[in-house]
Order: sequence, then structure tokens, then C-alpha cells
Amino acid sequence: MSEFLSESGSEPDTLFDQPQAPVRPFEFDAAVAQVFPDMVRRSVPGYRELVELIGLLARRLAQPDTACYDLGCSLGAVTRSILRQVDARVRIIAVDNAPAMIAGLRARLADVPGAERVETRCADLCDLPVTGASVLVLNLTLQFIAPESRLELLCRLRAGLVPGGVLILTEKVQVAPGLGGHLLTTLHEDFKRAQGYSELAISRKRAALEQVLVPDTIETHEQRLLAAGFVGHTRWYQSLNFVAWVAWT
Repeated sequence: MSEFLSESGSEPDTLFDQPQAPVRPFEFDAAVAQVFPDMVRRSVPGYRELVELIGLLARRLAQPDTACYDLGCSLGAVTRSILRQVDARVRIIAVDNAPAMIAGLRARLADVPGAERVETRCADLCDLPVTGASVLVLNLTLQFIAPESRLELLCRLRAGLVPGGVLILTEKVQVAPGLGGHLLTTLHEDFKRAQGYSELAISRKRAALEQVLVPDTIETHEQRLLAAGFVGHTRWYQSLNFVAWVAWT
């Protein structure tokens, strides 16, 4: 994954270091796309390993002559991880509603072996038809969907899976009150400081994200997976307040 975390054309993330600029709701626009590899590396603990493990999960769970969907693909780190791992008979469909992200992904796929197997779509996930899928990935995506629409989306995704298909879900979770939750939250901020983010940038980015990113508790996620029709799930990864599940049909 090192090529994703040090991509040519990616700039250092200094978007939230300007004290005079108003804090607007976070948006996956061209400015964010330009710095996204640096931003996600410095914001999500364990991101490199998470993306690599998603590719390995897809290798084990993807079925021939089906599709893997990377839903909310951004610049396609997960897409490329899956592409390196899965059988050539598996199609990969990368979807994002941000034109700047899709454009960036297409540019990054230009010289990647096997890229002809990747179909890119700029679309809203809530309107996206999903069919013939054996693996669906929502990597840090569901948290940006309106809370009242999340169950409906998961129900539609579940309906698009073939028998034996799976959903791989990663989310920043709402931590429980008390010492344990406080520790996870403060450690995450310590992690960002250790990656070189200033106090100003941490505060301003948090304010921007709070307007669009609404986390759920672990219990809410797991109850919703069952309500959407998945028959079981397991937590396979956690780093601080970032948790990943695989849910199966």
C-alpha cells in the first residue's frame, strides 16, 4: 500500500491550518482529493494495514464471475488492493459521488495492470443499483450517509449479494461514555498530533466533520446489520475508535 500513501501528485494536508477561513461542512471536493492520501494516513490509525487486509478478505471471499463493489471508493486504495488480490474472473466496481475522487481514481488506474477489470461510477450510493455481488465494501463510508437512510441502504445492498456474499464495513464509531471512551478519543487526537497535525488543524477539521459525519455505536451497527438481513457478523479489526466488520448472508 505504500504507493497509495506516497502518491505522486498528492500534497501535504494543510487544509485546516488557515485560522481566518470559515469552517464549512467537510466536503470531498477537489481540494480534499489533492491531499487525501496524506490526510487519511495521518487521520486514521492503521489505515495501511486496514486497506491491505480488505484486499486479503476479498481474495478469500470473492466468488468467480461475480462483482466486488468498493462503495465510497474515494481515490481507490481499497479498489487497487482488491484488484491485486482477486481472481481475474471477478469484476470490480468502484463508486463515489464526488467527481474529483472518481477523476483521481481514474488517473491512478491508468498504469495499473488489470485496470480494465475496474468499472468506475460517479453516483449516489442511495440510488445505486447493486446486482451480482459477492463482496461489498463500505470503508469509512456509511458514516457520511444520513442516519435515517442507513438501514434502507444496507437492505438494498444485502439484496444485491449473491448467496454466500459478504459486506465488509469499516466505521469510526461513537465511543461509550466514561473512562474507556474518553481514552480512545484522546488517543486518536494524540495520534493526529504525532502525525504532525497542529492543534488548530485538529480543532477545525473536527468542527468541519461534525457537520457531516455522524458515528454510530458498535451496538447500533451490529443491530442494523441483523435488521438488514445479514445472518451473522464478526468484528475483525479495531484501531482505537475505528472498527471493521464482515457480515455474511
